Amino acid sequence: MAGRLEQSPAERYAAARRRAASADSELTRFREVLDFPLDDFQVEACEAVERGSGVLVAAPTGAGKTVIGEFAVHLALATGRKAFYTTPIKALSNQKYGDLVARHGAENVGLLTGDTSVNGDAPVVVMTTEVLRNMLYAGSGALVGLGYVVMDEVHYLADRFRGPVWEEVILHLPDDVQLVSLSATVSNAEEFGEWLTAVRGDTAVVVSEHRPVPLGQHVLARGALHDLYAGHVDPTDPGVNPPINPELARVVRRDREDGAAQHGRRGPGDRGYRGRGHGVRAQGGGQGKGRPTPRFMVVDLLEEAGLLPAIAFIFSRAGCEGAVAQCVAAGLRLTDQEQEAEIRRVVEQRCASIPPEDLGVLGYWGFLDALSRGIAAHHAGMLPLFKETVEDLFARGLVRVVFATETLALGINMPARSVVLERLVKWDGSRHVEITPGEYTQLTGRAGRRGIDVEGHAVVVDHPALDLVALAGLASKRLYPLRSSFRPTYNMAVNLVSQVGRPRAREVLETSFAQFQADRGVVGLARQAQAHSEALEGYAEAMQCHLGDFREYAALRRAISDRERALSTEAAAARRREVGRSLEGLRVGDVVEIRAGRRSGHAVVLDPGSAAGFEGPRPTVLSTDHHVRRLGVEDVGEGVRKVGFLRVPKSFNGRTASGRRELAATLRRSLADQGVAAPDGGRGGGRKPGSRRARAGGAEDAVLLDLRRQLRAHPCHGCPEREDHARWAERWSRLSREHDALVARISGRTGSIAKVFDRICDVLLQLGYLVTVTDDDGQSRTVVTDEGRWLRRIYAENDLLVAECLRRGAWAGLDAPALAAAVSTVVYSARRDDREGSPAIPGGPAGPLGRALDETVRIWSELDDIEAAHRLEATGAIDLGLVMPVHLWASGRSLDSVLRGTELAAGDFVRWCKQVIDLLDQLAQAAPDQRLRRTASRAVLALRRGVVAYSSL
Repeated sequence: MAGRLEQSPAERYAAARRRAASADSELTRFREVLDFPLDDFQVEACEAVERGSGVLVAAPTGAGKTVIGEFAVHLALATGRKAFYTTPIKALSNQKYGDLVARHGAENVGLLTGDTSVNGDAPVVVMTTEVLRNMLYAGSGALVGLGYVVMDEVHYLADRFRGPVWEEVILHLPDDVQLVSLSATVSNAEEFGEWLTAVRGDTAVVVSEHRPVPLGQHVLARGALHDLYAGHVDPTDPGVNPPINPELARVVRRDREDGAAQHGRRGPGDRGYRGRGHGVRAQGGGQGKGRPTPRFMVVDLLEEAGLLPAIAFIFSRAGCEGAVAQCVAAGLRLTDQEQEAEIRRVVEQRCASIPPEDLGVLGYWGFLDALSRGIAAHHAGMLPLFKETVEDLFARGLVRVVFATETLALGINMPARSVVLERLVKWDGSRHVEITPGEYTQLTGRAGRRGIDVEGHAVVVDHPALDLVALAGLASKRLYPLRSSFRPTYNMAVNLVSQVGRPRAREVLETSFAQFQADRGVVGLARQAQAHSEALEGYAEAMQCHLGDFREYAALRRAISDRERALSTEAAAARRREVGRSLEGLRVGDVVEIRAGRRSGHAVVLDPGSAAGFEGPRPTVLSTDHHVRRLGVEDVGEGVRKVGFLRVPKSFNGRTASGRRELAATLRRSLADQGVAAPDGGRGGGRKPGSRRARAGGAEDAVLLDLRRQLRAHPCHGCPEREDHARWAERWSRLSREHDALVARISGRTGSIAKVFDRICDVLLQLGYLVTVTDDDGQSRTVVTDEGRWLRRIYAENDLLVAECLRRGAWAGLDAPALAAAVSTVVYSARRDDREGSPAIPGGPAGPLGRALDETVRIWSELDDIEAAHRLEATGAIDLGLVMPVHLWASGRSLDSVLRGTELAAGDFVRWCKQVIDLLDQLAQAAPDQRLRRTASRAVLALRRGVVAYSSL
């Protein structure tokens, strides 16, 4: 044994050389100022940086990846070069700025985040990735002397909106700049590293799957914590399909059985409530049978188990606020008197900048009360100042439990002893989807504070939909692949053409990670296409008919089906137009009968819905069951019919339940007095006429009649095995379509990014942002026009729409509040589609702002048609939902008057205002008209006040 542990002479010589070399290295000096030893992966990565290599570090959350970035900063200062430290979000930039200032001093560190600029000429500057991208395109002088760029959270290049910016930066950074990329653990780090080596030169890939603080996996069921895995399984390395803890499986199964039995005992309309004190706490402190554990009880149990502080992830803003309210209402308190006093002092100090009249609007007093108990929410709808206060108090150990949405998992340094997940599904904007192993890893990665906890804890609360096997799969799969979201944009195109010309720009884009992955994916697609070809041959043989060409016969059958479908679609479209006409011309007070559809019944019109003139008639009505709804074509079956008139009092307020009930009662009495009977309740009768019209249209259609005649005359029509052949023909047809689409994908993969770039350039040529010129030697080339130079300076998701609005003068002549409101339409995107009522337009549709918005909509519509013609992804549609709030705020109105009557959360309003300010700042520099530039500057000042102006720096 001793002989095997001895080093060979060569190994001893190599070790001696490493010791001698390291004695005078910057890494040695860096380690001397640290108060903790470096892990092996940190040493390996730092050594790569010091020897001049680029480096990609992939390691779990909390493993200490940022140490490598901080070493790059140390190297820059030691060698007299600059370092840029980039992050994907402003909050993380602010946090990193504070860390670096604490280590290197305020005079050596700057911050640039779009709306904040501090010491931008410092040798070390923390910035968002967008700021660096803009610097590269502008040829900023700040790039002179740049030696290192740290890209923290580089796995963000998978993000649909921010991801492309990362690849732009990586592709355009000068070759002599060392790139330090820090990523969460991804399963294809080597692939990403190969691409980095291809485009940036020598890049060391350092992967660590080791968590410094082990993570235990638990399920909270029946008032107790249970380990997820069986006792012999190592939770830090569970392997594939780890066995479930049998005791947990028994508890969960018994809970399901009891829940089913209890459900069977309930009567009609019983929602399971048994009165105060019944069915909330089960015997022994657990939850009621088959019901989820209340949130305050979850916190109680964690406190008893010594698992606080905790972050409880709830994939809903309302859920987070509701959880805090539930804990406060239950009398939960996690702080002593001294801690409460300290919390109140910190909150009052941090929030001293908020005007007193806004405190109530922002829910300050409830926020303070919950914080003083050690309880808080954290989500994007909160005021940034409130979120930062929560983060500060949590870091100090004063806040003990935070109910958060998944946005907290994105980079902010808020480690906890335990992380709780209520559900394993989330709303993705259109539907509920299961969280991925990568998301589970990212969320639970917060658990376990390095240097404080010996173990972190991931806790999933038992609920009826919980699948223990699926949970074990999530918890045991620590890795997930990184997929590029890169795509060319109009702004990117004019910048590239201006800098390197169109041919070279294509070559640059073909070196993107997106293209790198696409080319690799062709091999798998080709294998799939080969399998399709073999299957198609088998299907073709099976559908052969001795009487004739069955493929020809099957084509006739498909043509008949397609024609019938087309006629049905035409009939449906005609019906929708007819129904839509029935919604026009309504007035406030009209009583209408909805004869069928999901809103059948009677209602009184509160708002005709056509005042704004942009979205068509979608009247708002009050039904006889006192519900206020917006009606669309899809809601009213065969349409509406006016049956009377009811005066709506001017004092009527649809937001108060008493007002709705009173008016609904008046409506019911009016209908009863007239002897009006209710419609048939929408039992489908309203659809039958449309169906009959479709069938009648089909019977009279000459094309369809001819196809049916050809079908009956075909030899295969009389085959006794016709339907068997038809089934094989249908399979052949379906697979053939899939095969053709697959072949198109394969052909489109090669140079696919460059093809999209070419289409974008064609649009820009058509609109005059680019132009083709011929040199004296007869060579043609593409150059950027004056309009294109404006577009180069517009970094917005709807960059071309903004440029077109500037070029066509859509926003010319507006005052500052109106310009801010107009700009909001190309920035804002509502979280939900169910907005109540048509958005109000200051000054009305015929006023200056109304005309400007109408022109903006028209320009967007034209661009949408042009992009469709060039097979490009459409420019995002404009949204008028922020027009009135932004106009009021820019006009100097109070926060209360701005938010009153809207669904906007204060935090959302501040966040959107800052994005509007960012675009207005760009217009103040890029707008072709000097007057518009001045108005944009005034609009920035008008918006940047009160809670919108607050900065933590």
